[in-house]
Amino acid sequence: MNEVMAIWAEWIKPSAGLPTVQWSMLLALAALTGHLVQRFAGIPKVVGYSVVGGFAGLAGFTGAVWPLQGIGLFLLELGVAVVLFEAGGRIPLRWFRHNPMVLVQSLAESTLTFFMVYWSLTFLGMREVVAEPLALLAMAASPAVLSRVVMDTRASGPVTERAMVLSTLSTLYALTLCSARAGMMGRGEQSLADTLYPVAVVLGLSVAVGAGLALALRSALRVMSPTSENTAILLLALIAAGAALAAHFGGSAPLAALLGGMLLKQLNPRPWSWPRQMGTASAMLTMLMFVLVSVVAAQADWSGPVAGMVLALVAARALAKIMGVALGNVGSGASWKQALWVGCAMSPMSSVALLLVSQFVAASASLGPRIASIALPAILLMEVLGAILATFAIYRAGESSKPWAPRPFHTSSAGDLRD
Repeated sequence: MNEVMAIWAEWIKPSAGLPTVQWSMLLALAALTGHLVQRFAGIPKVVGYSVVGGFAGLAGFTGAVWPLQGIGLFLLELGVAVVLFEAGGRIPLRWFRHNPMVLVQSLAESTLTFFMVYWSLTFLGMREVVAEPLALLAMAASPAVLSRVVMDTRASGPVTERAMVLSTLSTLYALTLCSARAGMMGRGEQSLADTLYPVAVVLGLSVAVGAGLALALRSALRVMSPTSENTAILLLALIAAGAALAAHFGGSAPLAALLGGMLLKQLNPRPWSWPRQMGTASAMLTMLMFVLVSVVAAQADWSGPVAGMVLALVAARALAKIMGVALGNVGSGASWKQALWVGCAMSPMSSVALLLVSQFVAASASLGPRIASIALPAILLMEVLGAILATFAIYRAGESSKPWAPRPFHTSSAGDLRD
């Protein structure tokens, strides 16, 4: 693929640069593939996005450089921040007061995931300093993938809502702990106070930025209509500014957006949806995020020893998610069958995990690449298989209003495909 790009670059010199043309064509192909796999296979569009990005990365696509930096890193952070802000805005904290076992369930599955993945990797001979960050990464589910699956399957119900809440909370834990752990790399032995201090700094700065974001949006909603085009622009601009500020001051941009959405939900408890005008822009940003993740993740080393570690991480993580949800299910208001499907729906990994891996790589030139060699293949694998498993779980729970079956090929009078 590199030779083809070199020949192409000799005779085409677009004003915006060759990478712009490459990314435009890649996103167009991803959009087409996503539509086709959903239409004819009943699979969520995100699988098509990931497959196209994965093939491009394996073929040597040069439009995404690892480790992420510059505009690529910012676009990924912005895409994650937008998704997490929306996910945080769906969590009413009052729910935990009325049903505290949901929070217990969340802590149980995240804690069990950490210890089972850590034990599995160290049992296979991995060094503890590498296994620990990977176990922290494994805690994070993917609200981004799950929200796209829910949208494509038109799902609603207790399993869907519980899976979204637990995925969002696990992401909150992983963002806090991984950001703090990345800041401690290379410092040698640490006391308890030295270990807790980075966690407090990351969480405190993210809370401050998130609170500012929530207050600004709450003030704007007092005088602006939630369905206004200007409100959509203001919302996206404030999230982008908050993400940049949080990262600059030592916090976590995605964590700040997540906390901002949760705080806004408490300040503005009335149900409100994203402005309709933001739909296309948000969908484009989300598709770019999934393609970028799979392009980067596919560039990892896919050797035999790495594959064994990846499979061990994925298997231990999947088992721990299901067992953790089941352990905390007592008194949570869900049946045991629903707990099983919730655990399965939490299997995807995606953009949040990639951002955290990028932090580890930037923090340590020696440990970072070793962490990435295992994490990147696992992310690509669970972005695709996790989306399929989450779809299966939602259908088995009976919460989709859309049949999971290939749609027949129809054409309109003009001969075009009809949605």
